[in-house]
Amino acid sequence: MYEAFFGLRERPFQLTPNPRFLFLSAGHREALATLRYGLSSSPGITLLLGEAGTGKTTLLQAALNAEQRPTHRNVVLSNPTLTRSEFYEILAEKCGLPHAAASKARFLLDFQRGVLERHGAGGVTAIVIDEAQSLPHELFEEVRLLANLETPTAKLVNVVLVGQRELADHLNDPSLRQLKQRVSLRCSLAPFTLGETASYIATRLKVAGADAAGVFTKDAVQAIYEASGGIPRTIGVVCDNALLGGYAAQRKPIDPPIVADVCRDFDLPGNGGPPREHVATPGPPAESRPVPPRRATSEAEPVKVRWATTEKPVPAPHEDDEEHVPIAAHRARRFWFF
Repeated sequence: MYEAFFGLRERPFQLTPNPRFLFLSAGHREALATLRYGLSSSPGITLLLGEAGTGKTTLLQAALNAEQRPTHRNVVLSNPTLTRSEFYEILAEKCGLPHAAASKARFLLDFQRGVLERHGAGGVTAIVIDEAQSLPHELFEEVRLLANLETPTAKLVNVVLVGQRELADHLNDPSLRQLKQRVSLRCSLAPFTLGETASYIATRLKVAGADAAGVFTKDAVQAIYEASGGIPRTIGVVCDNALLGGYAAQRKPIDPPIVADVCRDFDLPGNGGPPREHVATPGPPAESRPVPPRRATSEAEPVKVRWATTEKPVPAPHEDDEEHVPIAAHRARRFWFF
């Protein structure tokens, strides 16, 4: 769509967790090392926390790709909103034990036999649960019991829980104290700083085949950071739509007005207007809005209420003058190019 206009081979800000576009800040690098250690060693339970959109799934995918070995088995659940029977049915299928799904007892017997054989061959078994903040309360106990499988010298099952901050709140529940006590590795992801935001945008553009300096101005990057709060997913959404808006307006590099226009569309900060929660409640129509009364100068002089309009006509833009056409008009015409 806009790739050729900006000199890109592909879209750089898609929301899929593509490891080719992986950008590691200092915090992300530390979290990746923690995940890889939790998958490859036998520490027990590893916990990764982060706000929505900070890149947890992308980082998890990178760790799983780096730890793919013939002797290892990583069982990944990305939608843990399950009943107990569904939970064991999926585990049995992913562990290659479809007949064990008939009952929990059958699964546990076959599963324990399999992890013992894998451990004896020098391999590791890991259960990875993404979006773990959605895990039903009853399944937290099932996870703890699976993590209890061990020999006198080593854990047989590594458990990796990845989720938002609500996951930490769940683990603080007194009824889950035994599970929390078994967490041996814990790390968290924070939003990017301004410098990390600039590097993130530049890295993705470079991988896609473009020079960042020719695509976004420094002021535009500053505006993107302020609008996104440093959340990588939001940065990607703003950048992708800004590129589309710049293509529609045939303008490059992307400047702050284009970013502000995108922010208005998505109701983000930095859109040139007040945040939505601070917008005043609409009052009566302008032509019927009362003007505050003037104080009377004497008892004989009555107070009079005047009615006035506060609206002023807005001059229409010159159709033949491109500089007077607002960016929103360009965005409304963006699909004329296709």
